[in-house]
Parts: sequence; structure tokens; C-alpha cells
Amino acid sequence: MNRITNLFNTKKNGILSVFFTAGYPNLDDTKKILKELENKGIDMVEIGIPFSDPMADGPVIQEASTAALRNGMSLHVLFEQLEDIRQDVHIPIILMGYLNPIMQYGFEAFCRKCALTGVDGMIIPDLPFADYMKEYKAIAERNNLKMIMLITPETSEERIRLIDEHTSGFIYMVSSASTTGAQQSFNEQKQTYFYRINGMGLRNPRLVGFGISNKATFDAAAINSSGAIIGSKFIQLLKSEPISVAVDKLRAAIQE
Repeated sequence: MNRITNLFNTKKNGILSVFFTAGYPNLDDTKKILKELENKGIDMVEIGIPFSDPMADGPVIQEASTAALRNGMSLHVLFEQLEDIRQDVHIPIILMGYLNPIMQYGFEAFCRKCALTGVDGMIIPDLPFADYMKEYKAIAERNNLKMIMLITPETSEERIRLIDEHTSGFIYMVSSASTTGAQQSFNEQKQTYFYRINGMGLRNPRLVGFGISNKATFDAAAINSSGAIIGSKFIQLLKSEPISVAVDKLRAAIQE
């Protein structure tokens, strides 16, 4: 069974997924960060593939991507780093990246390599859903990879139900129609959106991302979903703290 599916089958609430950029702060940090996140009880990890034009990302992750590229990170390097990762890390791993570098690598080759290294799913924010259905779904499913699709407050109910019908794993619920970045709280409008989607009776579980940084935002997201995704907050911590301390401070931030 795919590890993402197994996670949501065994844990229904309070799931914490953490995003970090491959190659940041140092080129060879990928394995260290993955091991530390699992050791500290994180449920799932999203590894960002650095790209020169990350249109959905705010300044914190943009800066991390730029630094990672300067460090020499690429998809080839990342797959080398993940080659034996399943000897030590057992939680679900998702690769999150933009279509351009994945297409340069070759989509089918990318999926095969994901399967070989033990990657469980992918998030490609700029992949049109129609293109996914027509050209990529069969390839992803052949390699037992979950294609995670994003929805926003502006996504129509019709589209949400299409995504729910034709994908599995979970739905990535973007908290607002903006770029990534830590927030201190969610306003009533965003919480109404969470409540509305929760009331749709979707087949897939959901995680909320963009803006999760503390207990208030994590709890607000988790009330109407299976949990939340933290990215920018963790990247900020990695910039100034050793990996172990960064993970400890992240956990403390959502518990206080």
C-alpha cells in the first residue's frame, strides 16, 4: 500500500506534514533533515525541488530555492541523495516542484525514479488538471505515485469534485489565493472556506497549507481537515538554527 494512503487510513486527525527545499541550507542536508523530521514524530514530508521561478511561493521559499540552486541542487542530485533513504526513513515522502524541471528530466523517467527511490507522491502546482488527466495520470498510477492537486477558495465546486474523483492520497487545500508564507491567524473568511469544503463530503482527506506557523493556525486548519502543512516557518528556522533545533522549535510552535 502507498505510504500516503496508509497514513490517512491509520491517522484521521492532527496530521503534520513539513515542507523543506532540497539543497537548503546546505546541499547535503536532505537526508539529515528527513531523518530528524521522522525522529521527532513528523507524519509526512514534502521535499521542494528548487526552481528559478517558483510562482506559488512567497519570499522565504523563493530565497531558499535560489540558495539551493546556487549550492548545486538539481533533480539528478536529489535522486542520488534519496537513493537509499528507505533504509532509514519510513514516513511518506512527496516531491513538490514545478513542471519545467520535471519535464526537462522527462516525466516518465521522473516517475520511475520516484518509484525506485521510495517517493510516494508529487505536487506540481502549475500542471493543468486537464493535462494531468490526458497525459500524466496513467504514468503516475503505473508507478504507484499519488498526484496531489491543490484547491483554493476560488476553486469551483465542480472542479473540486473532479479532482476528488480522479485523484487519491489527499487534497492540498490552499488557505488563500496567494503565495506561501507564515501567518499568525486565519480570519473568519478563511475559516468559512475550510468549513465549506469539509461539508462537501469529499472522498479524499484534506490537508491545509500556506500560512500555517503556530498553534492557532494549525488548530484552525485541523478542525475542518485531517491536518496541516508547514513550509515557510520551517525554512525560516533552518536558516538560523541547527536542523535538530529547528525541528524542535517547529514542534513547539504548534503546541504552544
